[in-house]
Amino acid sequence: MPTPDKQLSAEQSRLVSELVREELARRRVSRQELAEQAKLSLSTLEKALGGRRPFTLATTVRLEQALGVSLRKGREVEPSVAAANGEVSPDSLGAYSHRAVTWLEGTYITVRPSFGDKDAIYAYRTDIAWDAASSSLVFREGERLDAAYTQYGEVAVPNQSGHIYLVTNRHGQHRLITVSRPTILGEMYGIITTLLAGRGSLLTPIAAPIAFLPVKLIAQPTLGRVTKEDANYATYRDHLRKTVEEPFALFLQG
Repeated sequence: MPTPDKQLSAEQSRLVSELVREELARRRVSRQELAEQAKLSLSTLEKALGGRRPFTLATTVRLEQALGVSLRKGREVEPSVAAANGEVSPDSLGAYSHRAVTWLEGTYITVRPSFGDKDAIYAYRTDIAWDAASSSLVFREGERLDAAYTQYGEVAVPNQSGHIYLVTNRHGQHRLITVSRPTILGEMYGIITTLLAGRGSLLTPIAAPIAFLPVKLIAQPTLGRVTKEDANYATYRDHLRKTVEEPFALFLQG
């Protein structure tokens, strides 16, 4: 006869529930999404989180696999668990497994203020995907009006900060985008820190709000420099305003 799945104690179940709730809030994902990633029924997850049913060892392991974090006090995610998820990224990027970050993969419409026109918005495409060679998520921009400045690089997803970092490093010159975990609809909001190209060789540090919008949310996206006359201008502007009004990012003045 098969061995019954071991149930966690009431205290262990309470601790697991707290950690799962914290991860859900940090990542801004729904219980339905987590249940699908962990291959659990929503009912099972709801009952366990609500304290109406103790967590079992099998359920806890599945949640650890989906989240890429340890939910059992005093235990690290076992190598066999990481292996089951696929490759694992370097420690410098957060040591996440592929399976734990599949929810980030996809194509996004990226919007930020135009650096050349204070009344316009700049939009382009960003693709995030798993790269087997580097064993990590990578991003690549596309359909930029200024194609010469197209960026690509690595994606860091550390559990500690609850944020995502898109890092470009070209011969020691960095550009950094720091964004929130995706909302329930998949948007990510944050700050881009880069260099503004001026006359000649003049480069000036600059920071601005930025938003990543899943392409499925924009029926007919406009790319390039988007002005007030464009049908998507108001939508893009509202997302940029949300970045600082929620707030997902703060801009301080001296």
